Amino acid sequence: MTTTRTISRPLVAGLTAATLLTAAACSGADTAATGGKPADAAKLKLSATTMAAKGQLDKANWLLEDEPDSLDLDTQGTSAGRVVLTNVCERLYQLQPDMTTKLFLAEKAATPDDKTLVLTVRDGVTFHDGSKLTADDVLWSLKRHADPDMEQADEFGNVKSMKKTGGREITVRFKAPDALFTKALAGDAGIVWNKEQVTAAGKEFGTPGQGDACSGPYALKGWKSGDSITIERYDKYWGDKPLTRQVVFRWASDSALVNALKTGAADGTYAESPNTASALRSTKGLDQHYGPSTASLVLIPTARGGLKDPRIRQALSLALDRSGIAKSGYGGLVQPWATPVGSGAWGYEKAEFAAAQKKLEGAAPAAPSAGDLAKAKELVKKAGAPTDPIVIGTDSSQGRTVVANAVRSALQRIGLKGQIKTVPTAQFEEFYSDPAARADIDVLVGDWYISKADPMGFYDNGLSDSANNWVGFKDATYDKKVRQALSTLDDAKRAELAIDVQKRFVDAGVWIPVAQVPSALVISDKLTGPPASQAYLYYPWAAGLGAKSAKKG
Repeated sequence: MTTTRTISRPLVAGLTAATLLTAAACSGADTAATGGKPADAAKLKLSATTMAAKGQLDKANWLLEDEPDSLDLDTQGTSAGRVVLTNVCERLYQLQPDMTTKLFLAEKAATPDDKTLVLTVRDGVTFHDGSKLTADDVLWSLKRHADPDMEQADEFGNVKSMKKTGGREITVRFKAPDALFTKALAGDAGIVWNKEQVTAAGKEFGTPGQGDACSGPYALKGWKSGDSITIERYDKYWGDKPLTRQVVFRWASDSALVNALKTGAADGTYAESPNTASALRSTKGLDQHYGPSTASLVLIPTARGGLKDPRIRQALSLALDRSGIAKSGYGGLVQPWATPVGSGAWGYEKAEFAAAQKKLEGAAPAAPSAGDLAKAKELVKKAGAPTDPIVIGTDSSQGRTVVANAVRSALQRIGLKGQIKTVPTAQFEEFYSDPAARADIDVLVGDWYISKADPMGFYDNGLSDSANNWVGFKDATYDKKVRQALSTLDDAKRAELAIDVQKRFVDAGVWIPVAQVPSALVISDKLTGPPASQAYLYYPWAAGLGAKSAKKG
């Protein structure tokens, strides 16, 4: 089982598949993003990293859009807490800025057979309290993650046993081959805690006043509830030492966040809201960088009736003006996209996934042509047009409102009626988790991302028994191929299966793709070094942060 997560806020920015392949090695800001004009997603530079820093920095002030609920990612896996802790806590594997994964606290991995993973724990690593990181800590951490009450429990559903089998060796045995488990170990399922510290803190672990129980390049210095969180460089760190001594996190939303960056009160943020990136595009003294992400904007149909027939869903996809949505709802910072997962998921076989994406553009055009509309109307005619209006669920945020109106317009163009149901944001979030909440809508204006750089981390949403398969799609061949892909350890073979599964998902309109949404880094033009990609949620981005010049900041 793989973990898929919703994004609770509207999203920012999108890039082309071609750009992903050609610009991954580029660094430096997207200067076109600072001219004050609406963005052209096709011209934005996509860079996994920013230019390497040369100078030291005493302190950086960084903004979050929320205060973390907890700094225990096993109990509260929020983005805000992750942005802080990814600099403090380390994982057995590490997601790289280019969205590939590599061994990390596990320095070696062996697979004596396709149902066994043997990890050798890195020697010479110490926790921030000075104690040595051991295989016992690793095993205890894995078992804590696997606890049914913890956030990452579903990553361990295929695990048969986990045992210490040597002084620095952990052996994991699976019920069936598991292609995504090591990718999960590059996420929160691979964090290694200091067993003694976590046990001593008990239920208070992760709250203000508690230590971090980790081994990363930064240590938690303090958390002033309602005010700030401070991390400081750990001088006994086993790896490369950070250039920036201290990072202070504060939180603000909307105009307060924008003003702090405009006035120089803050040095940077990973923008989660389109309002942030758009409002700062013409600001002198700030750079914007865009990187690969798995995030996407999607329409999620329900089984209520209006979109139950796949031909109606296909017709809606053909009639949807994705380019108009990108321009009007997101300032050109999202790109029309033909699959429901962003290109940052292509952590392997990138060229193959890019080619497959392009082949699907006919089913999800950026802007519908006369031929697309004619084909859509014919599909509606064959299916039989629903007599009741198709109800579109949304909240009042700018992006979702634009998408909802675009869906209604698309329906009208093909002879169908659309009705928008707008609810408060808090109630909107219930659509994702509560079937009763979405009982009166036919389609949800949604956004989504996955924590792994592998498309197969998404397509289990189309399984017949998936809780996220709201429309009731059932296809035995699809189910079989998904499970086969999840058990295929060879990347090339798994990519071939994933591309097959992807086409079946899109052709059936299980979800209807709208746009892909890369990550957006807004940072002082005097600073550089962090990754621009979605890896910032799992990679120690502050470890590379520093001044552009060699002069100490």
